Formats: sequence, structure tokens, C-alpha cells
Amino acid sequence: MTGGFALRPAEPAAEETLDAAALVDLNADETSRRARAVLAGFERDMVGLAGVKRRLAEIAALLIVRRARARFGLSDSRPSLHMSFTGGPGTGKTTVALRMAEMLHALGYLRTPRVVAVTRDDLVGQFIGHTAPKTKEAIARAAGGVLFIDEAYYLHRPENERDYGQEAVEILLQEMESGRGSLAVIFAGYADRMDAFLSSNPGLSSRVAHHIHFDDYTHDELVRIAELILARDDYAFSPDARLAFESYVELRTAMPRFANARSIRNALERCRLRQATRLAAAPGPVGRTDLITLTEADVRGSSVFAQAG
Repeated sequence: MTGGFALRPAEPAAEETLDAAALVDLNADETSRRARAVLAGFERDMVGLAGVKRRLAEIAALLIVRRARARFGLSDSRPSLHMSFTGGPGTGKTTVALRMAEMLHALGYLRTPRVVAVTRDDLVGQFIGHTAPKTKEAIARAAGGVLFIDEAYYLHRPENERDYGQEAVEILLQEMESGRGSLAVIFAGYADRMDAFLSSNPGLSSRVAHHIHFDDYTHDELVRIAELILARDDYAFSPDARLAFESYVELRTAMPRFANARSIRNALERCRLRQATRLAAAPGPVGRTDLITLTEADVRGSSVFAQAG
């Protein structure tokens, strides 16, 4: 059986204690450089999320300084790195969990940068005796890395006395507090529901040290995300198509069930389908530019424009 999140087994072997008069360059340490490289990549690759980026940098700084303190033999309480990610769908919570795992691994606090994403269905059984094995199996798969629990509030169903979600929570609590192995647990979901979920269990709330909120993307950020997705796959908007997509984003964000970057990815997939249909029906040959370019018609073929009209 795997244990909970504990720093001692995952950290590198202790170095020789430095003299009190010694100096340590926090930026020269190879471990620190690896962690900063992860943060730099996150800053470069991710659009928006200024508050999230700031919190990750703060957590990295805390752990880098903690390593320096250990070299001088200074006492330090074991930091809890269990977290709560709150925000709407498509705001990057899973992506940030992956970067967090990379950073903690670079600093020696996790044995692996692996992230195992689960939901209630992966943890809670349908009958007596079924929940414990399912929850422990998920913990075993995430051992040494991060267990990411999406829509975690569905584990708590107070209206159903026979629900087994609370059993899963109790097992998670034991693992989070245990002194064996290494496991960071990230609970994710909508802010209001996560607040209620954490408030329902004081033991759980006390073990979650870091609460990170993910704001919805702005209009300009969503357009920029679209351009990055297209560039990654060797596509591009024509100038008129880009203007049309800006209008699309404005209309779509005002409609129900908008899911930030997730909805943008889905919209681009439909644009590519319309482009492919158009090119396949073309009477003559097509060139490289034709295969790359999404036109205004490819964008305005969306039903979003018809619904708004």
C-alpha cells in the first residue's frame, strides 16, 4: 500500500552541513535552475493566468529557500503541498497540475512528474467494500507524483446517507497525513462548490495548504490561445478570418456552457472541418497556403453567428 505525501523519502540525501558564515547562491544550484526552467516554460507557453503564475513562483521560492535552510542545519516544519485549484472549465487547471508536478520533481519533493487525473467514478464504488480498493488503486497509480481529483466536491453527498464518497475522502486523508512514500493531492472544481466541500470536512481543509484560483480568460487571451493552437498544428487565420473569430469569441462567451480554452479548441476543430470540406470540393488543385489558411467563411460557418443573428 502506498503512503501519503511525505518529503523525507523523496528528497535527496542530506548534504554536509554548512558553516554558519557560509553563503549560498540560490540561483546557482542545479536543482533550483531546473525548477526555474519549469517556471520559465510555463510563463512562456501559457497565455494569461497571471495570478496562477505568481503563486507557482512563490511556492518554488519557498521550497528553494527551504533547501538552503536545510544545508545550514536549520530546523523547518514539513511543508504541506496538497492544493485546491478553483475555477471554471477550460481555465488550465489540469495543465498547471502537470507543471506543478514537474516543478516538485525538479526540486526533489516528488519521485516522478507523473499526474494521475481521476473523478468520483474512479474512487467511489457502487456497493459496500468496493470504494476502498478503488481509492487505494488510484493512490497507487499516482504514488510518487500527483493525484489530481477533478470536480472533487462530488465525493461529498450529504443528502445520501448511503453514499460511499465519504469513505474515499477518509482514505485520502489518511494518505495525505501519512509519513510514508510521496503523494501530492490536488482537488479541483468550481470555486463555490469547492469552498462548501472543504468546509464540510475540517480535517481535509486543514491539510490543503495552497488555494489557487483560475480566472476566466479575457477576450484577447482567448483569441491569442486560438492563434497558438493553430500555429502548433501549422494552421493560420487569414486577416478576415481573424476578425471573424474575434466576433465569434465575443458571441460565444455570452452563451451558455462556454468552457474557456476548451470551447476555443472545439471551435477551431469545427473550423478545420469546414476548411477541409471546402478544399475537398474545390474544382482545381490546392497549394500549401490553401492547406494552412482558415478563411472568413470557415469561421462564419459556425451556428453561433446564426443564433446571434
